[in-house]
Amino acid sequence: MHWRKQRGQRAEQWALRWLRGQGLTPEVANYQCRLGEVDLIMNHGETLVFVEVRWRGETDYGGALASVDTRKQRRLILAARHYLGRHPHQARRPCRFDVLGLEPDDGGTVRYDWVQNAFYGDG
Repeated sequence: MHWRKQRGQRAEQWALRWLRGQGLTPEVANYQCRLGEVDLIMNHGETLVFVEVRWRGETDYGGALASVDTRKQRRLILAARHYLGRHPHQARRPCRFDVLGLEPDDGGTVRYDWVQNAFYGDG
């Protein structure tokens, strides 16, 4: 399990660097509470963005993006609500949930697949 955590941390570092290149600025990395975890919380203009980073070395079962199922979405929403409850000044901002999938292409180069507003937290 140790190698999975290292791989996940490396993917989050790549994602952070890539998202910065897209104009987002970091707010918090790896926000954890008993309800769940948010990999990255970023600023995109006036919007607070909760980002789930997914690495998949294989595209079996739909790849990285498909791995964010409704159960995972629910845990992300709960963690985001917890964060907003602890930071009420942030709760007044528009928010969204993004998923950033990272997968190697045939040449081993990392491919980024960014879905903005991947799901909604009003459920």
